[in-house]
Amino acid sequence: QVQLVESGGGLAQPGGSLRLSCAASGSALEHGAIGWFRQASGKEREGLSCIASSDGRPFYSMSVRGRFTISRDDAKKTVYLQLNSLKADDTAVYYCVAADPDCLETMACRPDKGTCSWGQGIQVTVSS
Repeated sequence: QVQLVESGGGLAQPGGSLRLSCAASGSALEHGAIGWFRQASGKEREGLSCIASSDGRPFYSMSVRGRFTISRDDAKKTVYLQLNSLKADDTAVYYCVAADPDCLETMACRPDKGTCSWGQGIQVTVSS
């Protein structure tokens, strides 16, 4: 059984940084890829970034490319998302997700898609 637990969220000022962690248990890291999504109030869940298990290749959406960095530590079974140059528009609940076989499939995940395993989400608020 796959379990993903996010941590590291909270309040940040505009221009500030946060590092989110996604701790995986079970067979989560055996999935093809682990990614990060976010959902702002009143908006659809948005795919942000993904990292492949096979080669560690990262993928970023245009909305966060250059500001967010994804990485993984297999020894700690953890995937990280470094959030830099934060904006008010980055305020959202952030989720990590695992899916097979690759980032293409992971970035297509939806909450109702049974082949995707989601964490419970963590709040990030960017405000002065």
